[in-house]
Amino acid sequence: MTSRTGESESPQAPPREQWSGQLGFLMAAIGSAIGLGNIWRFPGVAYTNGGGAFVVPYVIALLAAGLPILLLDYALGHRFRGSTPAVFRRMSSKLEWLGWFQGFICFVIMTYYAVVVAWSLCYMFFSFTIAWGDDAAGFFQRYIGMDRLGSEVGYSPAVVVGVAIPLLFVWAFGLVVTALGVSDGVERANRIFLPLLVLMFAALVVRALMLPGAGEGLNALFTPKWSALLDYKVWMAALGQIFLSLSVGFGVMLTYASYLQRRRSNLVGTGLVAGFANSSFELLAGIGVFATLGFMANAQNTSVDKLENIAGPSLSFITFPTVISQMPGGALFGVLFFASFAMAGLTSFISIIQVVSAGFGEKLGLSPRTASLVVSIPAAVLSFILFATSSGLPDLDVVDAFINNIGVVASAIIMCVVVAWVLRRTRLLQDHLNAVSESRMVGLWWRVFVGGIVPVLLGYMFFQTLWSYMIQGYDTYPNGFVMVFGWGMLLLVALATAIMTLVPWKTPVDEFEPLELEVTAEEED
Repeated sequence: MTSRTGESESPQAPPREQWSGQLGFLMAAIGSAIGLGNIWRFPGVAYTNGGGAFVVPYVIALLAAGLPILLLDYALGHRFRGSTPAVFRRMSSKLEWLGWFQGFICFVIMTYYAVVVAWSLCYMFFSFTIAWGDDAAGFFQRYIGMDRLGSEVGYSPAVVVGVAIPLLFVWAFGLVVTALGVSDGVERANRIFLPLLVLMFAALVVRALMLPGAGEGLNALFTPKWSALLDYKVWMAALGQIFLSLSVGFGVMLTYASYLQRRRSNLVGTGLVAGFANSSFELLAGIGVFATLGFMANAQNTSVDKLENIAGPSLSFITFPTVISQMPGGALFGVLFFASFAMAGLTSFISIIQVVSAGFGEKLGLSPRTASLVVSIPAAVLSFILFATSSGLPDLDVVDAFINNIGVVASAIIMCVVVAWVLRRTRLLQDHLNAVSESRMVGLWWRVFVGGIVPVLLGYMFFQTLWSYMIQGYDTYPNGFVMVFGWGMLLLVALATAIMTLVPWKTPVDEFEPLELEVTAEEED
């Protein structure tokens, strides 16, 4: 039996979904890459790591690590055509666990990612009336229920209704879109939301540049502190930012590439466009954010470096609302900002769900609709229990730090080492990239980065972070709290990985015939 993709499959295997075309895949890939971190993380990271000088390590990190791993994800997904567990099992029967490890990392990420999107949706409506008034910090504390916590940080089971209601909408949206499938659901959502996101955010940046003091804000962001280039932490910060913002190393781009047509999918060209589009949006976000912060500093008769809360959730939900309440036409600015923020989050959110849904669907022989239900319902329940409560923000902070800084980085290191040194498949994947792309520009340089430079850089960052968390804990949180929500979440991911690896496949995952390429290469000896 032959599927619509042209791949020979056994009668039990359902036809594999695919994008309607190259543009649909590209928009989905860019939509996944452009997310919450572009808007609230990049400006703060750049500012605190050398300002304009940060662009140097940022661009180098993009070229030396971000794009090589993005192309590796593309090559793996397109060559072995499956979800993360299917791809790694097809490479070696002993590697299926790595695919499930990436899948359950995504499972945890989507449980708290949805909550931040829910916050932004509420703030979009709050902006119409500037509901926070002159006390943005106090309003945010009350909105997410943190005012009910005592002096000692700990888990609170009290659900915050104002967070739970929009969270229901976010999960319903994610479930419906992924249940509709790749072409009718994920691709269509990105075709609608991505252009709207770019248009609205561009309008927001133009408005920000017209504010009094905007120039001072841009000077604060782009004035280079060249001495920062001698600090290894600045280079590690650039590497971390590129890695997280491109959505590489934990299954998203691998899964998306598996839905491309088998031949002439131009993986290299698409990867370059997606990578530079993501970084361009980050730069645009930095301009808009710091132009706005310049206005805030000007209104308070101070300098930008004296402002607080210019990174992370505080930037979006405390600093920006403060600016909005002070500026002319603030309500419209607020609606544009939080609508853009929500759209960026939603496009990334559905890509994360798709990774997990695809894995469960292939392993258990489920349709896209059933797989979405099987994945989304338990994830939504966990999302409400952990992050829609009064302790939601500290819960989220700790889980996010451990899952991203340890889980995602470990996943990427293992993937590079296994592909390059254990299975020795980099030459095969290099030829695959060149054979299905319009240009044959992937060569020895790519194999050197994937097998050498990237795992060394990530390994250094990983062990620095691991040592810090083990010796110093995380931030100022109590050790018991960090043990439960940090180390405990990693342990749950490991247990879930082991369980799903042992579950028998309902589809013939091993009956796989790779595409015969115009240029082929034997696996290296």
